[in-house]
Formats: sequence, structure tokens, C-alpha cells
Amino acid sequence: MNARKPTFEVFQDNAAEWRWRLVASNGKIIADSGEGYQSKQGVKRGIESVKKSAPRAEVEMLENK
Repeated sequence: MNARKPTFEVFQDNAAEWRWRLVASNGKIIADSGEGYQSKQGVKRGIESVKKSAPRAEVEMLENK
């Protein structure tokens, strides 16, 4: 089996904005930037922010009403 590591893929969208998506080891997209960035530096800062924030993120269960 060819195991791969989770990967942040960086790309430009049709509007020429930079975006990222997080691809799991099984090849499925599990998260994305949700917004476009004007520069490569901006998208890299966005990725670093997710990396730093996610380990401290809490889970909030929202109930349907």
C-alpha cells in the first residue's frame, strides 16, 4: 500500500486568487481555505494560521432545533 501524508495543496482558482485545500492520506479533501488570497504569501500565512490554531480548537456540538 502506498501511504501518503496529509498535504496542503496550493493552487490558483479561475479568478486568479490563491487557495489551499487539505488532502487526507486517503486522497480526500477534508478542508479548504473557503476564501481566495491575493498572493502566495497570503495563502501561506493562512495555512500557517490553521496549523497553529487547529491543535487548540475546541469542538462545539450544535443541536438541530
